Amino acid sequence: MSEKFDVIVVGAGPAGTACAYVCAKKGLNVLLIERGEYPGSKNVMGGVLYRKQLEDIIPEFWKEAPLERPVIEQRFWMMDKESVIQFGYKGLEWGEEPYNNFTVLRAQFDQWFAKKAVEAGALLINETVVKECIVENGKVIGVRTDRPDGELFANVVVLADGVNSLLGKQLGFHKEFRPDEVALTVMEVINLPKDKINDRFNLSENQGCTIEIFGDSTKGNLGTAFLYTNKESLNIGVGTTLSSMTKAKLKPYELLDYLKTHPMVKPYLEGGESSEYLAHLIPEGGYRSVPKVAGNGVVAIGDAAQLVNAIHREGSNMAMASGKMAAETIILANAEGNFSESSLNRYREALYESFIIKDLEKYKDAAHTFEKHPQYFNDYVPMMNRAASKFFTVDGTPKREKQKEIMRSITKEKGSIKVLQDLYRAWKAVK
Repeated sequence: MSEKFDVIVVGAGPAGTACAYVCAKKGLNVLLIERGEYPGSKNVMGGVLYRKQLEDIIPEFWKEAPLERPVIEQRFWMMDKESVIQFGYKGLEWGEEPYNNFTVLRAQFDQWFAKKAVEAGALLINETVVKECIVENGKVIGVRTDRPDGELFANVVVLADGVNSLLGKQLGFHKEFRPDEVALTVMEVINLPKDKINDRFNLSENQGCTIEIFGDSTKGNLGTAFLYTNKESLNIGVGTTLSSMTKAKLKPYELLDYLKTHPMVKPYLEGGESSEYLAHLIPEGGYRSVPKVAGNGVVAIGDAAQLVNAIHREGSNMAMASGKMAAETIILANAEGNFSESSLNRYREALYESFIIKDLEKYKDAAHTFEKHPQYFNDYVPMMNRAASKFFTVDGTPKREKQKEIMRSITKEKGSIKVLQDLYRAWKAVK
């Protein structure tokens, strides 16, 4: 372990492993360090993996990767205490190659992905904590681990150590993130027989469904919940920003229990057995929170670079894409023998020209807007449910009168000008 590596990657999540794999495939000497017992043991996401970004790294990966179900239906719920407005899309084309996305179990998928990096030539060491970067003359030259004689050296160190990147903070890439820039998500895996899952979600063999839930799932606070189908289990989880959680005095496990017993959710879980409980911090700051991502001998990728699109619940695809872009930059730098910030800054340029930053920039004001104005979750979601109930209840009232009555109740409750202001503000945040 005393040898010098071309690249040291800290963190074997999707971002770190993608970077390690691409570098190793090009013949670089790569060390991949994971603090957990194995890759995936400490990694959490809702359980959806998008196809395109991983296929760019490993073509036709779905023929060998440990995937759960290809997702053919995406549902969205606007949920009140005893009702829900549902909309979404179901397309059978998503159930055919090359697919759109899949549900996965991270403990299985991350181990497979890391194994592919090892087969490509990377060296993986588990149960190793990187305590700090070794800096000499303003350049990162390696890392210091918790192992005896644990100093390791490389031309480039890749920070893939998650949302609360202590290494990034040490290097001054970012300050302590504010509570409104980070969400805490808790998730549970609930075992359920395949036939019951298919029946309850109206699925056939090898078809999956995802449900994103807004409103009462977080008791009206900024955040979302989710329910995803695996082969013989369900992933259910809920998350809110730390600031919302603190203001509302919420406890994460209580919020998850509340979701599981909600009358709209409970029937899907009936008879299931809990098999795993996980909690994880997720970057929610978006475009305005993206830190410095390249320095002398170092780059930051994935969650460590705050690359999560909270509006569309995209994270792992952005992580893998950023890992690939960083690897391509490192390969060029290695060919030139130049690992300076100006050389590695090509990664930043590629990142800002990609869909990642363009999507984050599009929604740069969304999280702040919806947290600053809680009426979108507290008032409008219940209001929409009451309006739907009134309109679809057949009681002999003409539909035109029902429409007028609904509009009167909305404007009486909020005021016409206030409603228009809120609609315009929401449109600006997501346009």
